[in-house]
Amino acid sequence: MYIFISNLLYILSYIFYDVHRQVTQEELFLNTLSDYHVHTSFSGDCSVPPETMIEEAVKGGIRHLCLTDHMDYDYEEGGIFFEFDPQEYFRRLLPMKKRYKDRIDLAIGIELGLQPYLSKKHHNLVFSHSFDYVIGSIHLVHNRDPYFPSYFEGRDENEAYMEYFLCALQNLQAYSNFDAFGHLDYVVRYGPHRNRHYSYERYREILDEILRALVKKDIGLEINTGGYRYGLGAPNPCREIICRYRELGGKIITLGSDAHDPGYLAYGFGQAAELLKACGFQSYFIFHRRKPEEIGL
Repeated sequence: MYIFISNLLYILSYIFYDVHRQVTQEELFLNTLSDYHVHTSFSGDCSVPPETMIEEAVKGGIRHLCLTDHMDYDYEEGGIFFEFDPQEYFRRLLPMKKRYKDRIDLAIGIELGLQPYLSKKHHNLVFSHSFDYVIGSIHLVHNRDPYFPSYFEGRDENEAYMEYFLCALQNLQAYSNFDAFGHLDYVVRYGPHRNRHYSYERYREILDEILRALVKKDIGLEINTGGYRYGLGAPNPCREIICRYRELGGKIITLGSDAHDPGYLAYGFGQAAELLKACGFQSYFIFHRRKPEEIGL
C-alpha cells in the first residue's frame, strides 16, 4: 500500500502540468533556447519517450536540448527505480542526434544522484560513456528524499534544511566530476512552509562553503526553473544564492526546466534570464563532450 501511494504521489505531481503549454514569446526571444535538464522514460518518474520530448522541443523553438535522465543508485524510497542501462541509453539516443541534427542540437546527459559512498561507481560510469553533460544532484539525505513528507516529520524545518545543505557539502567533498550542481536548494520545494521562512542569509555559512567549493572545482551552478513550477516564485536556487555565486567568482551558469512532461520544456526561462541579468550575468553555458560553450543572454 505504501509503495502504491508513493507512486501515486509522483504521478499526481505531474497531473497539473499543462501538456498543451507552448513556450512563450518572452522565453523564445531572450536567447535562452537551451534546456539542459530534461527527463524522459529512461527516468523512473517519467513516461515520455525521448522521441516525443525531442519533437516537442523542436515545435517549441528550443535550439539546444540535453536529456539528463536520473541515475540514482540505491534509491529505495517510494518503490521507484531510478537507474537505466547506459548502453541502451546511447543506443537509443545517438541515432536521434543524427536524425534531428538539422532541427535541434541534441546533447546526451545524465543526472547523478550523489551519495558519498557512490563516488567510485559514479567515476566509472562517467568515464565509461561519452556524456555531453553531467549534473550532480542531491535527492537523498541519509537515504531519505525530501520529496516525501516523512523527511520532515518530527523535527524543525530549519533542521531539515540544514541537514540537506550539510549533505550537499559532504557530497561535493567526496566527488566532483560533474559539470553543474543541480537545483541546489531542492529541499525547499517540499518543506512544510517551502520558502516562507527560508533565505540565503539564514544558511549563509554553509551555503557559502558550498558555493566556494563549486567555484574552486570549476563546477557550474544550475538554474532550475522547477522552483517556479512549484510555486516558489523563484528558481532553485534562489536569487540570493545565484548572486552570491557570482560574487565569489562563479561564472558557469546552466539553465534547466527539470521537465518530465513536454508541456514544461523551457518553463520560466524568461524570468530566469531576467534574474540572471539582475545578478550581473551576461551569459550561460551549454556543454558538448563535457566542454562548456558560452551563449549570451
